Amino acid sequence: MSSRHNTPLTFREIFDLPVSVDLRTAARAFGMCMDTAYRLVARDEFPCPTVPVGCRHRVRTVELLAALGIEERPVFADEIADGVALTLFD
Repeated sequence: MSSRHNTPLTFREIFDLPVSVDLRTAARAFGMCMDTAYRLVARDEFPCPTVPVGCRHRVRTVELLAALGIEERPVFADEIADGVALTLFD
């Protein structure tokens, strides 16, 4: 396994997440290893709700952000330059 998956997510990576993420990505956001994540899910103690999908678990990004204490998505300078953020203020 590469070290990329063992490091916590950066702010930019967190704000670029899709609507839901796998348990590995959610665990990275909290800076925890997969063993800890699975143990917490089994105890129903993971920091945010998980959704079982077959034998895997997904986490809704909105709930992940709330558990991380992130209320609003910041606007990055490159998004303003690209015109992406302009629609937020129209």
